[in-house]
Parts: sequence; structure tokens; C-alpha cells
Amino acid sequence: MKYGKHPEERTVEELIEKGLILLDKPSGPTAHEVVAWIKKILNIKKAGHSGTLDPHVTGVLPVATEKATKVLKLMLESDKEYICAMHLHRSVSEEKLREICREFTGKIYQKPPVKSAVKRKLRVKEIKNIEILEIEERDVLMRISCEAGTYIRKLCYDIGEALGVGANMEDLRRTRVGHIREKDLVTLQDLLDAYIFWKEENIETEIRRCIRPIEEGINIPKIWIKDTAVNAICYGAKLMTAGVERCEEVGVGKRVAIMTLKNELVALGKTAMSCRDMMEKEGIAVVPETVIMERDVYPKFWKINQ
Repeated sequence: MKYGKHPEERTVEELIEKGLILLDKPSGPTAHEVVAWIKKILNIKKAGHSGTLDPHVTGVLPVATEKATKVLKLMLESDKEYICAMHLHRSVSEEKLREICREFTGKIYQKPPVKSAVKRKLRVKEIKNIEILEIEERDVLMRISCEAGTYIRKLCYDIGEALGVGANMEDLRRTRVGHIREKDLVTLQDLLDAYIFWKEENIETEIRRCIRPIEEGINIPKIWIKDTAVNAICYGAKLMTAGVERCEEVGVGKRVAIMTLKNELVALGKTAMSCRDMMEKEGIAVVPETVIMERDVYPKFWKINQ
């Protein structure tokens, strides 16, 4: 009996039903407007993006379609990387600028800007790295790696305050979300052309490049399960150690992706034991939180074995 399929074997219709578009957001529209255009292009009812970008900000904007929107939370929580142009209001020495930027690396306190979609309360965010790429008079080009939810505009303002000269963000491009980088991106025009080629000429090459299997957006540890365990998970069962085939190293209480042996995403959940214990002990391995796969894609083996 054949059931399930490798993600790359899905039809275009299946990709649209559960896909990921790695979009290069243009300057001008809001992220919400971009998603609305994608829904119109693909003639779908549901899509979502993984983290708001201001209208003038460009770069990496993963967009999930239809049933794949359940996975967006993972990308919302992923680290981000930006290329930022900051303008200093008065001149400072390069040495002082670099010293202050080093001081902003690590845990910092941030309050969202006045024009923000979230409640303005003090939060702790982590700046992983600030790399100064270029300095031209009072204009500074930086690469910033940071925790999700960091406000780069506010970071520039705070750096200016610490320098004692004032500063503002002039331009911003997001270059990475988790493991997704610029080299993987497509434009809205690419998507529109690809959809037309597929619908009118039955050419699938470009639309398959534009719409990727949702599995490509997973950047958390994975646990591969036996075929006999798949449908039980889809019906709400906990993953028992007997159903685990192999796993990536992970501790207790960590979010993981439950995968079939064909690398299909079944569900997202939290571990009840470490990977090593899953392979050596009996009991509950993972408690599923979000089921992605539809029921009965795989047989009900628990009935067969009764």
C-alpha cells in the first residue's frame, strides 16, 4: 500500500494548499497588503506572513498559504538579520561609534515605538551582533543580527542617544529570517508570471520555484516517526517512544517538528524526554501542539493491529 509522498513530489495544487513563498518584499506596501496581493494572484482564501515589515522596509518576508499558516509561529520566533543605514545627527569618532555598538550587543531593554502594532511596554531583547560595514561621514551601514521582535528603528535612536549626538534609521532591509536568506527569494512579479505560465501554458518549473514545500521553513529539531504512528498523531494522540524512528539531538520541553520518513511535516510539539531517552526508554516522547497533516493520509494502523 502506498501512502504519503515526498514534499517535492506534491502537485502544484498541493503546494498552493500548503506552501511557503519566500518573498522579497518591495518598498511601499505594508506586509498585509503584500499578503492580500498573493491571495489574489493564487486565488486562495488564506495566507499569512511571518513578521511585519514597515512599508518602506524591504527583504525577506516568508508567506505561508492556506493550511501552512499554522507553521508561521515558528518563523515569527526565529532570529532575524538586517542591513541598516543609520544617520548620525552630529559627527563622532569611529572608535567611539564602534565602542557604543559593542555595548549594545547582548541583552538590551526596548520599548516599542509610538507607532507600533504591539503594546508599548518595556521588553528585553537580544542583539546577537552589530557589524559596521561602512562609514561615510555621518552615515553608517550596519549588519544587525537579533532576536525576533527587536525594533531596529528604536535601536538606532538608542545608539544615537548613547553617543550623545542623536541618530535615526534611514533605510532597512531584512536579509535573513531563521535559516532563510536573500538568495532564496522571489518577487511578486515572479509569482504572478509563474502562476500565469502554469495556468495557461501548463509550465510548472517557475511556480515550483516560487512556492516551496512548507517543510523548507522548518528550523527546529526534527523527530522522524514510523508510518504506523503518523495517523494516530493526526487524530490527536501523543507520540510514544515506540513510534520514534530517529531524532535530532534535543532536550526536554523543547519545540520539535514531527516528520514522516518521507520528510512530510506531521505536527509541531514539545518533547517530554530527550532524544537519547526516546531511543532507550518507553513512554511519551512528544506532546503534539499543532497538527499540520490531514487525517487518513496514512492508514489507521492501530485498528489493523488490534
